[in-house]
Amino acid sequence: MQIMITGANGQLGQALLRILPGAVGLARPAVDITDADAVERAVAAHRPDVIVHAAALTDVDGAARDPDLAYRINGLGTQAVALAAARHGAVVAYVSSNEVFDGQAGRPYTEFDSVRAINPYGASKLAGEWFIQHLLQRFYIMRTSWVTGRGGRNFVHRIQQLADERGSLRVVNDEVANPTFVDDLADAITRLIITDRYGIYHLTNSGHVSRYDYARRILALSGRAHIPVEPITLAEFKRASTPPPFAPLANHMAAGLGIVLRPWEEALQDFLASPI
Repeated sequence: MQIMITGANGQLGQALLRILPGAVGLARPAVDITDADAVERAVAAHRPDVIVHAAALTDVDGAARDPDLAYRINGLGTQAVALAAARHGAVVAYVSSNEVFDGQAGRPYTEFDSVRAINPYGASKLAGEWFIQHLLQRFYIMRTSWVTGRGGRNFVHRIQQLADERGSLRVVNDEVANPTFVDDLADAITRLIITDRYGIYHLTNSGHVSRYDYARRILALSGRAHIPVEPITLAEFKRASTPPPFAPLANHMAAGLGIVLRPWEEALQDFLASPI
């Protein structure tokens, strides 16, 4: 099976390439997914069986500041990938987000729940989902949340950095989702794309937690349990984007195929124990 990975320089793209060494990686500046002609040429040249579309604008606050850019990358970029895949008979496995939901259900979201984005990032990822579903017959949509990997910025490293710099933290306690670790996510994706069981899937590490309790666990496991953490509300934490307050994802579909990611607490402990 020939596999192509967009966003090959990102944390998920790098993790996928480590476990799929024969895969073709696409990344800027060689191929910009917003350049439909460049995407078409790359797909035509390599003729992949499956395209794992991991390229995205993932800066949630950046998307709120520049919604047009978010839509151009996450929406129209996905359209370009889907159209090229359709022309050359490839399956697309599209990495989406829990932020396509509004966070008002009061329970973890299933793969069958109605979507309703409340911020530009979520809306742009939802646009990508729309293009995948309307332009392709064979696809996987894989929603995830709070992804953490080596390199780049992530919540785990940021909490440690701020704790060391400030000596105390204020963290929201009314934003809840699933921490997801990139190596576990990449493994789940590689297992899913060989099944030919197309559809919508939720792939996160098992369990959910608030940002506040997540931060406390990070500090406890990294030798910083003495750092005080004050719980605050989303309303008190000023940022460009408005995240869905309670948007954990429930894994029903992938679990039915035997694909279940380990608990986030276990994954976090291993992540912190490994060299950066």
